[in-house]
Amino acid sequence: MKLVTYRPSVEGAARLGVLDGDLVVDVAALGATYGEDFPDSMLGLIDAGRPGLDALRAAVEECEGQFPAGCATALANVQLLAPIPRPRKNIFGIGLNYLDHVTESAKALDTAPDLPREPVVFSKPPTTVIGPDDPIRHDGDMTRQLDWEVELAAIIGTRAARVSRESALAHVFGYSVMIDVSARDNRRAGQWIFSKGMDSYAPFGPCVVTADEIPDPQVLDLWLTVNGVEKQRSNTAKMLFKVDELIADISRGITLEPGDIIATGTPEGVGAGRDPQEWMWPGDVVVAGVQGIGILRHPVIDARAGMGKTTID
Repeated sequence: MKLVTYRPSVEGAARLGVLDGDLVVDVAALGATYGEDFPDSMLGLIDAGRPGLDALRAAVEECEGQFPAGCATALANVQLLAPIPRPRKNIFGIGLNYLDHVTESAKALDTAPDLPREPVVFSKPPTTVIGPDDPIRHDGDMTRQLDWEVELAAIIGTRAARVSRESALAHVFGYSVMIDVSARDNRRAGQWIFSKGMDSYAPFGPCVVTADEIPDPQVLDLWLTVNGVEKQRSNTAKMLFKVDELIADISRGITLEPGDIIATGTPEGVGAGRDPQEWMWPGDVVVAGVQGIGILRHPVIDARAGMGKTTID
């Protein structure tokens, strides 16, 4: 299933939906027609575990595309939000996880040229998350090197502590798309959290595809464009550390809990690695996608607009 978090109107509260073609099916409303108390949020559905997901899937399949009155709305008439608008914890980011990205980073960002022996893990605060079409905020007083990174995101469904690689994927609830926005000139003494962690630096969505529909996350194309020009295109097969390895490695020392998000790294083609280097500026439009999941589109805006200074020097 493709699951979304959405608002039916500008004033409406966030709700959980199932994406069925060009329709969004409201999960709580569908449950009410079956006498079921279905969750009304993505985290609630994740917490419901396999029984909750199976019950929802059964209800959707029983409808065969003909949903009860009041349960479905045209996708064009709703506002999609980030699938988990406010994660419970920091997002786990993975750096230097594609071979060619290791090479370009060593040349442009003074990172080590050798392949990492273990996953490089950093984090992005929950406040970085924005949903589809929300603006990426460019603050010219903070950065002149705002960069893009398309990534596959894995969402944890069940508690994982010291799990084996062989069992790791059984803990995944689903997958989504994330853009790891980075202010390259804000790497402080080699620490990445400020560079990676400013507001709006984690565009996320447009949906979560449940893990049963992506049995192998290592066969997915991913790409990114800026103003219609392709900057990144690769395949998750080229990850140095696969999704199951990342889960096993992180869970050795940090318990992964339901709703946790792992952004699994980006391929080559980032702005810092180009000659000459390229950066995002107000007025740009960034589009990113992962095969079988969906596409994110985000304008870049001047975060200083209305604050007395609105142009880039």
